[in-house]
Amino acid sequence: MSATNRRGFLQKAGMFSATAFLSSLGQPVWSRNLENVLRNAEGISPEDLAAEEDFWYYIQQAFTVSPSLINLNNGGVSPAPKTVQEAMKRYYDLCNEAPSYYMWRILDQGREPLRKNLAKLGGCSPEEIAINRNSSEGLETVIFGLQLREGDEVVAAKQDYPNMVNAYKQREIRDGIKIKWISLELPSEDENYLVQQYVNAFTDKTKVVHITHVINWNGQILPVKKIAQEAHKRGIEVVVDGAHSFAHFDFKIPDLDADYFAASLHKWLYAPIGSGLLYVRKEKIKDIYPMFAVDKPLKDDIRKFEALGTRPFYIEQAIGKAIEFHEMIGIERKEKRLHYLKNYWMEKVKNIPKVKLNTSLHPKWGCAIGNVGIEGKKPNELDSFLLDKYKVHTVAITWENIVGVRVTPNVYTTTKNLDVLIEGISAFAKS
Repeated sequence: MSATNRRGFLQKAGMFSATAFLSSLGQPVWSRNLENVLRNAEGISPEDLAAEEDFWYYIQQAFTVSPSLINLNNGGVSPAPKTVQEAMKRYYDLCNEAPSYYMWRILDQGREPLRKNLAKLGGCSPEEIAINRNSSEGLETVIFGLQLREGDEVVAAKQDYPNMVNAYKQREIRDGIKIKWISLELPSEDENYLVQQYVNAFTDKTKVVHITHVINWNGQILPVKKIAQEAHKRGIEVVVDGAHSFAHFDFKIPDLDADYFAASLHKWLYAPIGSGLLYVRKEKIKDIYPMFAVDKPLKDDIRKFEALGTRPFYIEQAIGKAIEFHEMIGIERKEKRLHYLKNYWMEKVKNIPKVKLNTSLHPKWGCAIGNVGIEGKKPNELDSFLLDKYKVHTVAITWENIVGVRVTPNVYTTTKNLDVLIEGISAFAKS
């Protein structure tokens, strides 16, 4: 966006604030300002808006961001915006006025509307969405619920998330199934290579393939649909780990051709910590045993996967506010901004001597998550240096063949924050 347009953008926002002030005295200042800039951003393309720092500054005000720490580990768990925090606290207080009444007779009545809203966001039927606590719970429900027998084979990658790796290993010990592990050389922009690593592992005994949509260690996006199509040609069921993809970039769950998909909503949807969803293709529901016992475990009802007993209803119902916030920004704007931020810092450090990038800069193969290594240095050394000297919080990664520091900005991250990261990486590489 040109400097002239940027000035015009701010002037319009300021004019609107002045004219609307008297009619919105009961609304928080940050909320009024955000409403104004959103209205004035309507005619700006997501690509142009991605680099508009003034706009994203007002998005930042919707979060309770610490001024003393630059949080670049949003890949682990993201903070929730103020509206989500306030809803969760309000519902919690309500529950404690009379728990059994307000939890079961009031808040729990919101589960079906919430299911519909999550299904709309995911582009599927509400009868295919279960609400739970995180992607590990959703995926392990499927992994332990699949009716696999001794000798059946599962194809998975060594770069998958540890909870899933361990779940399959447990079934291997308990039930005598066989896991065929592949190892991916990442980052990669070679679609054929990535697809063939899975296809080459398929045999006539393969019953399931497990695919991580976004590799959490370095942000690599895998061509899930292409792999799933090859699997289905061979009668193989497809389990997709969507912990880092749902609400991160623009897609619908059915686009992936997955039979099973799970996500953590406290990552990219900015829902309360401890919220997630499980998608099961409608015709598959009847064949999966639920994690927790129900009266008819093989019934054709997605709700059988929600038999958790007493649960934190105040967390569950606050997911609705996260959906509203997500839709307010818009998935295309969000995706473009997140990719812009990742590339902003990576472009500025890639030519520094000893720096090695472990993530693709291409939008097809990566979005917000980036991974950087320094030759001759251990990831935990860079991680500690950034935190001690620059108060930049990242996470050191050493998993299989991925070694580096993972950097995950978010919509509240500014380029000024990333300039501090860049300075820190540069100083460490020269030390």
